[in-house]
Amino acid sequence: MRLFYTVLLLITLSSALAQTRLTGRVTDRQGNGIPLANVILADTYDGATTDNAGMFAFETFETGTQKLVIRFVGYKDFEQAVILGGKPLVIQATLEEAINELDAVEITAGSFMASDESRRTVLKAIDIATTAGATADIAGALNTLPGTQKVGESGRLFVRGGDGNETKTFIDGMLVLDAYGPAAPNTPSRGRFLPFMFKGTSFSTGGYSAEYGQALSSALVLDSRDKAEMTRTDIGLLSVGGDVAHTQAWERGSIAGKLQYTNIRPYFGLINQEIDWKTPPASWEGVGAFRHQVGKTGMVKVYGNMSRTDFSLYQHDIDNPASRVAYALQNDYRYINGFYKDVLSERWTVRGGAAYTYQRNDAHTGTTATLETEEGIHAKTVFEGTLTDKIELKTGAEVLQRHYRQDIRTADMPTGVRAFDETCAAVFAEADVYTSNRFVTRAGVRGEYNTLTDKTSVDPRVSMAYKTGKVGQVSLAYGIFRQTANNTWVRLQSDLEAEKAEHYILNYQRITGGRTLRVETYYKRYRDLVKYTGTADEPILLNNTGHGYAQGVELFWRDNETVRGVDYWVSYSYLDTRRNYLNYPASSMPAFASRHNASLVVKYFIEPLKSQVGTTYSYTSGRPYDNPNQASFNNGRTPYYSDLSLNWSYLPKPYLIVYLSCTNVLGRDNIFGYTYSDTPGTDGLYNSRPVRQAAPRFLFVGIFLTLSKDRLVNQLPTL
Repeated sequence: MRLFYTVLLLITLSSALAQTRLTGRVTDRQGNGIPLANVILADTYDGATTDNAGMFAFETFETGTQKLVIRFVGYKDFEQAVILGGKPLVIQATLEEAINELDAVEITAGSFMASDESRRTVLKAIDIATTAGATADIAGALNTLPGTQKVGESGRLFVRGGDGNETKTFIDGMLVLDAYGPAAPNTPSRGRFLPFMFKGTSFSTGGYSAEYGQALSSALVLDSRDKAEMTRTDIGLLSVGGDVAHTQAWERGSIAGKLQYTNIRPYFGLINQEIDWKTPPASWEGVGAFRHQVGKTGMVKVYGNMSRTDFSLYQHDIDNPASRVAYALQNDYRYINGFYKDVLSERWTVRGGAAYTYQRNDAHTGTTATLETEEGIHAKTVFEGTLTDKIELKTGAEVLQRHYRQDIRTADMPTGVRAFDETCAAVFAEADVYTSNRFVTRAGVRGEYNTLTDKTSVDPRVSMAYKTGKVGQVSLAYGIFRQTANNTWVRLQSDLEAEKAEHYILNYQRITGGRTLRVETYYKRYRDLVKYTGTADEPILLNNTGHGYAQGVELFWRDNETVRGVDYWVSYSYLDTRRNYLNYPASSMPAFASRHNASLVVKYFIEPLKSQVGTTYSYTSGRPYDNPNQASFNNGRTPYYSDLSLNWSYLPKPYLIVYLSCTNVLGRDNIFGYTYSDTPGTDGLYNSRPVRQAAPRFLFVGIFLTLSKDRLVNQLPTL
């Protein structure tokens, strides 16, 4: 028995001698101790938890080479090989912050995003469709956001002192040549594309990605929807026409088509119009979309849009209103977009495609006929991936080819031809570098070669964002942007330099639950703008000596949390801009710009009445115009613009919607400017005529029926 106890004592002493004590401290990169971190030996039960100072201590009987692992939420695992043999070990561990896609800061300077549902959303398709006064027009809804200015006689997006031509639209990364339908002189046009076709909308008022070129002021990036999940048929009976759409879905894909006919002629016959219509607008439109999954991760999308619009009217002489000239226009439009996206590996994806645009305008003014055609092909390939856990890279190449031609035929005169061909090839690269979950830098560069000028350009773009807390962040952005001059000038002189703009942006954003606050200030400098002498109809000495600037402050507040069933947003923009371009005799605020722009949008769902009502109020301060009866240039100011619009959606059945909307309910006489006669009268003064809205109000009524297996599905998101 004594021998047994002696052996047992020796074994115990041997084990005690083999026990190892591990101590140490766990800190972050700033040297601060990390409490409650787990410290363990891999594949054992031995370990400890750090105290408030990041200190730990524990003992183990393990021997030999082992793996020490330290874990804490929000940081990458720390691993270190340790040799255990009885001697105490002291470990000093520094943890690196892990970049989490949900927690990491996002760059927001100059950009309103509405895409992946895991991201914060500003405007979704249903927001666009149900914004009163927008009548389901993408540009109409975006004109309620800060950075835009209301130009009622155009309907296009005018952003931060830039005209409507400086905002470009991209569908799945591919450029759209002229994203707006035709309109009569001094009447607003509508976007060609319906919001429900797109799952995501990125509206960048400045500082956008190096991927997008040929846009001087703004990029509207639309991501089309993936495959539909349900077979359905939609029918719409409208006060100005009708439409029918069908979607056929299968396991790995879907195909959809829509035919729409719009005829405003009966409506205009009932409502007095400011315009002397001969035949008011009528149009038909066909839209098709094919979606199919390829393999496990690939997706093929094909989208097409074709339409025809025609109208005619009489233009009256200012000095003699009884004298009139007929004007007629027929527009034919075709657009097709093919897109492919796939996963190459765990870290890399590829996307790309091609788009073709064709547009033909056949216009007749008196005895003069003008035939204008433009067609273009845009192809792009983009690779996106992760180089390290802190660096994400996007790089690609693209080419844009377009042909423009204008034929002018006048009685007893030979046909005049103005034409040009342009090829613009570009490469771009952009890296997101995450220093931490709080700070990210996006550095990009875009290189372009243009055959019109036979020159190569390199434009840098840089953005940075810092998260000030859980709900707030600050962003900065800088970039150089360029764009080929307007077709109006390039068709006269094809070697004009590209117009350029530098953007400087400072942004603060705070998001808490259903509330969003954005405050942004910016400065834009324009260079190489087109300038000439003479008149716009007969310009001479075209050159690129024009210049200008735009600067301002913007505010956006949205709240869908405070009042149950109510979603509203408020936006305000202050704009200070001047240009010396075109035939301006001096630097001046452009005629399309307004110093103050404000909008209030309110939507309320009344559950007992099965209704959603909406209202939008828009205000714009007076815009400048040139009065030839005054000595100074652009010294006139229009009255302020004001519009209160309402809409109502009533759902008597889940699959049936009755929709009613009315713009400018109060009937304000909004004036957008003045046109003047070419010669003065006997009193030495030029007669004028105000540019007004086509009608005080626009009233729209529609009944929408959806046929599907799920009788809860309706068209509310698409109105």
